[in-house]
Amino acid sequence: MQRRIIPDIVQPRDLTATTVDASAEEAAKAMAAANVAAIVVMDDEAKLIGILTERDLTRRVVAENKLPGNSRVGDIMTANPDTLAPGDRASDALELMLTRRYRHLPVLDENGKCVAMVSIRDLYEAVKEGLEENIRETEAFVFGDRYSA
Repeated sequence: MQRRIIPDIVQPRDLTATTVDASAEEAAKAMAAANVAAIVVMDDEAKLIGILTERDLTRRVVAENKLPGNSRVGDIMTANPDTLAPGDRASDALELMLTRRYRHLPVLDENGKCVAMVSIRDLYEAVKEGLEENIRETEAFVFGDRYSA
């Protein structure tokens, strides 16, 4: 069975978001408060225009010795990120993330609204569950739990 991003991997939910005019410090505090490693960046019409990750903060603020309070999200975010649709296959999402070296991808519904964020950790958990299920089915077949003698 092919798992879909929604509902098999993540559920739709309100995401932590920021704007291009927010400071890196404000965004980092919002991420810490929500205990997330990535947040979406929205425009005035609530449309996705970017994503800000811990990696962006580390590489574009800390590593460049910039002051977080003086760095705008719009200057350090990843603009126009790749996205997923709720019905996309988890295996395709994993392939995209591995190829492009992403750890997070926003999920947009048919109206372009950001409804979830999928992480490499979410996909790992789904793969792990699938492998464990395959092992249980194989053991049941090999040891005859499903067939009578």
